[in-house]
Amino acid sequence: EMSEMSERSKQNVAHGLAWSYYVGYLKIVLPQMKKSMEEFSRANPNLLVCRKTWKLHILVPLSCHVYDELEKADSNIQYVTDLTETTLARAGTKKRVYKHSLYAIRDEENQLWHCAVEYATPLQSLYAMSQDECAAFSREERLEQAKLFYRTLEEILKGSKECADAYRLIAYEEPEEAETHFLSREIMWHLRQEHREEIAVLEGSQPHTPSTALDSAELNLQISVSDLPQPLRTDGF
Repeated sequence: EMSEMSERSKQNVAHGLAWSYYVGYLKIVLPQMKKSMEEFSRANPNLLVCRKTWKLHILVPLSCHVYDELEKADSNIQYVTDLTETTLARAGTKKRVYKHSLYAIRDEENQLWHCAVEYATPLQSLYAMSQDECAAFSREERLEQAKLFYRTLEEILKGSKECADAYRLIAYEEPEEAETHFLSREIMWHLRQEHREEIAVLEGSQPHTPSTALDSAELNLQISVSDLPQPLRTDGF
């Protein structure tokens, strides 16, 4: 009965996508992020001066609209290079390659900030489902799913020791009227927060942990615990 309720409300979709994204991707690549950033920094000491930005910045647009090329989303974001690849045998594929791209973000004062950034790819699936008659996702349901995906992923990553301090989730709602440099400003907000965190640590003061542009309170879906997807068995098997 619980399984049928979850399927009817489609709550299991975002929950499953978040877990799949973590287990099948983030848990593999995030533990390698610091090493990759450190290697790049040794070869390019002037680009990654703030160690707090040595993490993967994951974009979570609640519209689920994902660009394949960030430069097309915002001309103030420019590709620089790829970081060191992680190669593993995975699910029958020999030497499967995982890699991240480093970008230069131009701020309002024409200064360049560098960071690894990419979209949360499962959002492409949510968007595609909203366009497919078989899935029958309305725009409102897609937004609800995007919020639930973010909140679920946030909770998963908070409990992951392997991924600690190797990521930053950037959830945002795009403005109704198109803004040319909205995305670069959104990323810059987070980079500046990380820069302030590093300064606070260097000065020996207690760093303030900033809330993201959209924190969990703002993403409240008013879903009770009993409404969330539950396992089919509760006896430990």
